[in-house]
Amino acid sequence: MSTTIAGVFFVLSLVLFTRLAYRYFGDYIYKVVTGTRHSWVERLLYRLVGVNPAAEQSWPVYARSVFAFSLLSILFLYGFTRLQSKLPLSLGFPGMSPHQGWNTATSFVTNTNWQSYAGESTLGHLVQMSGLAVQNFVSAAVGIAVSVALIRGFARNRTQALGNFWVDLTRITLRVLLPVSVVAAIVLIAGGVVQTLSGGTDVTTLAGATQHIPGGPVASQEVIKELGTNGGGFYNANSAHPFENPTPWTNWIEIFLILLIPFALPRVFGRMVGDKRQGHAILAVVTILAITSVILVNTFELLHNGTVPNSVNAAFEGKEVRFGISDSATFGAATTLTSTGAVNSFFDSYTALGGMIPMINMMLGEVAPGGVGSGLYGILMLAIITVFVAGLMVGRTPEYLGKKISSREIKFASLYFLITPLVVLIGMAVAMATKNKNTMLNVGPHGFSEVLYAFTSAANNNGSAFAGITVNDQWWDTATGLCMVVGRFLPMVFVLALAGSLARQRPVPVSAGTLPTHRPLFIGMVVGVVVILIALTFLPVLALGPLAEGL
Repeated sequence: MSTTIAGVFFVLSLVLFTRLAYRYFGDYIYKVVTGTRHSWVERLLYRLVGVNPAAEQSWPVYARSVFAFSLLSILFLYGFTRLQSKLPLSLGFPGMSPHQGWNTATSFVTNTNWQSYAGESTLGHLVQMSGLAVQNFVSAAVGIAVSVALIRGFARNRTQALGNFWVDLTRITLRVLLPVSVVAAIVLIAGGVVQTLSGGTDVTTLAGATQHIPGGPVASQEVIKELGTNGGGFYNANSAHPFENPTPWTNWIEIFLILLIPFALPRVFGRMVGDKRQGHAILAVVTILAITSVILVNTFELLHNGTVPNSVNAAFEGKEVRFGISDSATFGAATTLTSTGAVNSFFDSYTALGGMIPMINMMLGEVAPGGVGSGLYGILMLAIITVFVAGLMVGRTPEYLGKKISSREIKFASLYFLITPLVVLIGMAVAMATKNKNTMLNVGPHGFSEVLYAFTSAANNNGSAFAGITVNDQWWDTATGLCMVVGRFLPMVFVLALAGSLARQRPVPVSAGTLPTHRPLFIGMVVGVVVILIALTFLPVLALGPLAEGL
């Protein structure tokens, strides 16, 4: 079987199982976020933190809860990394420097998991398990909670109540993320992913040399990393390390876990607004964008343009032989279409245009299907912009799901869209205008791409790296940390403000002038708006980087 055909079967199997997960897992998440009964564990947690689970919150209160929880998480994790040497299970590692502690804390709390350090030689077991792994869960749960609050804004009328953040956070963590992680961890352990708390393990490398590598709870963290769409890994080589991703079928499992929740959430949207067709429409949009990305990155890598790839008949540099080109390219597409950031190959070694596609995936706002929660509310904001554009075409006040999209709503949606590009482009400009560009390993368009990718990954809370760039110093840790915080929490303000505005409205009856938002025309319009907006925003910088190199 040729590499291309094997890659096609690999992708088709992912599409099939993801489609099944859309319905059944989506229905399960719907029951979790709309249920009214609380388990005894949940009731105990509510008592401990003083939360009344029956009390719902307006959007400002919901937002304050999100930010208070996240701020406390940053402070706690920062202290954890700084005081590591005084804590048990530190493996003798010192505490992080102030700038690296800041970067790590903001990275994991914002669901980015950008790592400017080698995990296996920097952090001990306690910080990995009780600090980073916990944030893998709860930061992902925060994103889902905010998306559920936005859906409630569409589904409810003449109310200020958007649910209770603490209830949403607890239920999503205990009923969704934890159970699936336990099952998937067992599957990965059966596939050869290690799970140990030993102080160290002597392993023989492929070159035949023996080295000492600290052991750790790799299997659990690998599942949390993929399921929570985080890029953080126990080992610096991430999912390219045989301890984290040993076989082609564990590679398939990890990609499936990456896509599982983001592709299931449109089903939750359709059911909560009372029209499953709306969920199907959003699913169709993200599927078109995702499949297009997978095809393009596979094509650019399999065509192996370039002097060295042409001479050896493959773009194999930076890829693991146990996965091959196509499965590595598909992993790369999946990890940047979502906000995962895990990698099983290095984008710095991709062909020029092949490395551009993961960058574009993030520039799209990671909405195809995007991060857990953030992908859904991102595509819904773009859907609102689409109905606004359609309304201008026919001279009507735009409507979406029975809610008028007035100047107030479109301002929130527009500000949401503009924040991330501003963060990326300002960070990029400052870096290239100062001596910090000297941290690039390469010069010319490829070096420019390294810097552009770093800020795109940080601002979009992805966490993957292009490689070939040194980012572990005071300036880079501070700058990327700020990008992660602004790129995560400022858009959430506009999402929750929009949810509150929609929830207060009276429903608008469907009329002859209402744009049907479940038909192919609307699906095509949303895809077009996403692509055109991104092209207008990022084409100049892409022309200076990967496009210039590719041409």
